[in-house]
Amino acid sequence: MSDQQLILVVDDDTDLVEALSMKLESENFSVAKAYDGVEGFEKIKQQRPALVILDVMMPRKDGFQLCDELKNDDAYKDIPVILLTAVADAVNSTNYTHMGGKTTLADDYVPKPIDLNNLMEIVRDNL
Repeated sequence: MSDQQLILVVDDDTDLVEALSMKLESENFSVAKAYDGVEGFEKIKQQRPALVILDVMMPRKDGFQLCDELKNDDAYKDIPVILLTAVADAVNSTNYTHMGGKTTLADDYVPKPIDLNNLMEIVRDNL
């Protein structure tokens, strides 16, 4: 294992996971991938990433649930979490609310569609 910082990308959109992974790798990060919150938590326990990029709306366990689990666990609460959310555009059609986003313990938020350069700045700011 090199001294590259490991970033875990958790999103059920495989195309987005690949795009984010390529961008992170081009910025000299190593990347782990998971496609829902349950798999994401398993990866966190196995590999302990330096930072987690976490989608909000996912099957099995959503991003709010996983973020709160991490932030309420002494073993993982210091891992920065960046939430990716398209919720602002879908509030009327989902059970996710702005309040849900504001009360979770994430370190930062990035709206979808994602500006990759903006996301890289936020990643660096949180490491």
